[in-house]
Amino acid sequence: MASVGYVKAQQMRFEQDLPLQSGAVLRDYSLTVETYGTLNADRSNAVLVCHALNASHHVAGVYEGQARSEGWWDNLVGPGKPLDTDRFFVIGVNNPGSCFGSTGPMDTNPATGQPYGADFPVVTVEDWVDAQARVVERLGITQLAAVLGGSLGGMQALCWTLRYPDRLRHCVAVATAPNLSAQNIAFNEVARRAIVTDPDFHGGHFYAHGVVPKRGLRVARMIGHITYLSDDSMEAKFGREMREGGIGYSTQDIEFQIESYLRHQGDKFSEYFDANTYLLITRALDYFDPAKQHGGDLTRAFQVARDKKFLLVSFTTDWRFSPTRSREIVKALVDNRVDVSYAEIDAPHGHDAFLLDDPRYHGVMRAYFDRIADEPVVTA
Repeated sequence: MASVGYVKAQQMRFEQDLPLQSGAVLRDYSLTVETYGTLNADRSNAVLVCHALNASHHVAGVYEGQARSEGWWDNLVGPGKPLDTDRFFVIGVNNPGSCFGSTGPMDTNPATGQPYGADFPVVTVEDWVDAQARVVERLGITQLAAVLGGSLGGMQALCWTLRYPDRLRHCVAVATAPNLSAQNIAFNEVARRAIVTDPDFHGGHFYAHGVVPKRGLRVARMIGHITYLSDDSMEAKFGREMREGGIGYSTQDIEFQIESYLRHQGDKFSEYFDANTYLLITRALDYFDPAKQHGGDLTRAFQVARDKKFLLVSFTTDWRFSPTRSREIVKALVDNRVDVSYAEIDAPHGHDAFLLDDPRYHGVMRAYFDRIADEPVVTA
């Protein structure tokens, strides 16, 4: 199957204030966007892809002249792939607060003339969806064929059905949850503490000091990465294999292959990801809870989405966003007599399975998007 080939991002500037759930506003901001495929004549074949924590607008394709620049979901999106760009117009948007081109903590605060740093306003999943809706509107699309996302992106896809139910027909939410468990919030907090206690963090204003809190970012990434993998996948890949085969001379040495792997992942992450962005995005994860304003009743929360169609996918070894959490969403939808399909894939890879090439998973996705492509579009 072919790639979408070379792609280029575009910047969309918005002068209209974006009101945020916190009560703050984001002024004079830009969003980075990529699109793939062709928008059809009646503008009915658009699919918005929402990104997870450390991803971006770069969903598919490659950048000319850049090695290893494949989009983070390139195995799923492209000509002849499950989300077929010969049939769909696919949109990737980098959310505000990110560090991959959209306005975020590293950008200049118009109120001070200095980088936002820790002063960048708190953002939520709802705020991101509001920003994405403005991109979709600017592209001249009144209704999306589908909104798709995995993990935190799945939360955004669900939020679209609650916030803009008339502006999409299908929701595809993969490896996600209706809110974070206390354990998940705890993992996020430990990662945040690793960052904010790094001496180079400087209260979030480290840009002015010409430093980066790399030690904290490394630990945060190591903690997060552990939660993305299953015990089975770590055992199969690393087991208890030691680097040198014997007991070392220091407790600070790297002894096991899994230690080496995690440190490598942490080192890579600290070179490209912004610490303030990490704090913002993990907080947005923590805050998401659509049932909260309905007294904890998820069924009531999804009443507004009764005429939408849903696909939920989970993976058996995903202990961070377990199948139980997807089933909670499915039950709320069934209680509302919503058209919902659910696939629980027996895969060994843990949470990261939603990014991988499992043929059963991709078969489910392909069949569902074929269904969307073949269904008649009813216009008002």
